[in-house]
Amino acid sequence: MTITEQIKAYTPCCEQERRDQEAMLAFLAENDDAFLRSNLTAHMTASAWVLSPDRTRVVMVYHNIYRSWSWTGGHADGEEDLLAVAIREVQEETGIRELKVLKDGIFSLENLTVEGHIKRGVYVPSHIHMNVTYLLQAKEGTLRCKRDENSGVQWMTPQEALASSTEPWMVERIYRKLVDKAKAYMA
Repeated sequence: MTITEQIKAYTPCCEQERRDQEAMLAFLAENDDAFLRSNLTAHMTASAWVLSPDRTRVVMVYHNIYRSWSWTGGHADGEEDLLAVAIREVQEETGIRELKVLKDGIFSLENLTVEGHIKRGVYVPSHIHMNVTYLLQAKEGTLRCKRDENSGVQWMTPQEALASSTEPWMVERIYRKLVDKAKAYMA
């Protein structure tokens, strides 16, 4: 099943997801370069909400651009297998190697605004990340930072994760939703 078919088949949990799903499907239908960051308006990304083996904690990274604790995730960069993108990003950003998918298919959908910023000396204009989130479990082990993207990696309880983020919209609309949805999988 293509990612467009997966997004179409996904059952949104709330109005935010329903509206974002509609926007994603329209964007994918109209943009051949939807999976490339060369599309300066929007592009597809993937994230992971990663639970600890005992399912009591989630891994968070301190994101240098957003200056906040956040989930892992990144650009598709041409890859249409967004689960593979989410796994790659967890591994790159945390050093975690062993991951297990806890929920088959999409866990969450969200369109995220990204403010203009400088990355590797180049200005990146404001744009939208059309994001697909997956629920994963990781084996605990030594965590490490990906210094060009984050300056901290930690296991946190869901409440600590909510309290540590300095992005109010992300806390209220995205992370709280993920915490609530993940309760069905937590100890």
